[in-house]
Amino acid sequence: MIFDFGQRLRDLRRAKKLTQAQVARRLNLSKTSISGYENNIKTPSIEVLIQISILYGVTTDYILGLEERKMIFTDGLTDRQQELLSLLLMEFRSKEQPGRR
Repeated sequence: MIFDFGQRLRDLRRAKKLTQAQVARRLNLSKTSISGYENNIKTPSIEVLIQISILYGVTTDYILGLEERKMIFTDGLTDRQQELLSLLLMEFRSKEQPGRR
């Protein structure tokens, strides 16, 4: 499968129900820049790539097609909430998933 950087950005934006103009405003960029990224005409700087990853809640590696995992941000959670979330994630990971052996 061939990775399409622009398509991944478009899919992430649409999943958040944002327009290109809204993303541009949030990142302090032009709509033309966002369109250029999504159409594989322009490449974002490292700083912009980081901002995009934070906006969409994914890793830069995910955006770049290097991994398929997404992130969970725990900012604003108490230490106890983070601990509970960690335990819950470990519980999910320890269970055998249907269809996987």
